[in-house]
Amino acid sequence: MQRSLQDYFKITLKGMAMGAADVVPGVSGGTIAFISGIYEELINTISGVNLSLITTWKEDGFKAMWRELNGNFILALFLGILISLFSVMRLANYLLEHYPVLIWSFFFGLVVASIWYVGRQIPKWNIKIVVALILGAATAMYIVSLPPLSANNSSLFLFFAGALAVCAMILPGISGAFILVLLGAYKSITEAAHDFDLQTLAIVGGGAVFGLLTFSKVLKWLFVHYSNITLAVLTGFIAGSLNKIWPWKEVLETATYGEKEIVLREASVLPWNFDGNPQTLWAVLLMIAGFLLIFGLELIASKNPDPADAAN
Repeated sequence: MQRSLQDYFKITLKGMAMGAADVVPGVSGGTIAFISGIYEELINTISGVNLSLITTWKEDGFKAMWRELNGNFILALFLGILISLFSVMRLANYLLEHYPVLIWSFFFGLVVASIWYVGRQIPKWNIKIVVALILGAATAMYIVSLPPLSANNSSLFLFFAGALAVCAMILPGISGAFILVLLGAYKSITEAAHDFDLQTLAIVGGGAVFGLLTFSKVLKWLFVHYSNITLAVLTGFIAGSLNKIWPWKEVLETATYGEKEIVLREASVLPWNFDGNPQTLWAVLLMIAGFLLIFGLELIASKNPDPADAAN
């Protein structure tokens, strides 16, 4: 497959969107990857990371290894994620702090449209597909309703927390940051990042790499052997996460981690029962904007197909 610099610039922008989504407890970078049309390539690329790449490097050189790795794609995507973590993340946090109803409304409309987008990738629906969708939705709804666990700072716990969180990050509908909150590891990891605790970050990072490499292989196998059922489950995951990003919430319990306050428990309410300014008109308009954005992205993608898709 041949890509131009413009193609890689677009991938970097998609990485920035994924990075911004992943730092928000409730929004999944996997959903953004699916919406932007790079999800399967991302899974296939990550699952292709193995020891055979070293053999290719030794026998055929670095260029052949880099091509087999799909290195340009990984570099462009993760460059976008890193840019987002150090720039867009600040903007996203500011908007969520000062305009939460409006920002969550936009996310809500975007995710509703993504349910339609992912679901229409399934060519033929039957009872198995419907059951898989319901099970996926029920699982996501159960996960986002769980109470958080107490904090645990053991190395083994932090390793598996990193593994589970990164698995959630590449699953549409499930937020990696929210999983860390549920596990009681969010405070430990954010404090480690703030204090440059390299030992803790290395443990969590090792778990993340382990989780990413193993779980991506499972997802790739599922896409190869049970593509439609997998798509149905992922559609259900996204649908089941809607309650988490409903704009109007009643906060039941919070916790302060350093200077950051994280909501532990909350309940969805109707706009007229919201304790504050519901901003209903603007919220509805932003829902519509988020919904239409998906159609716009799909229209652009259909007129300018990705070379990776054309090669398949």
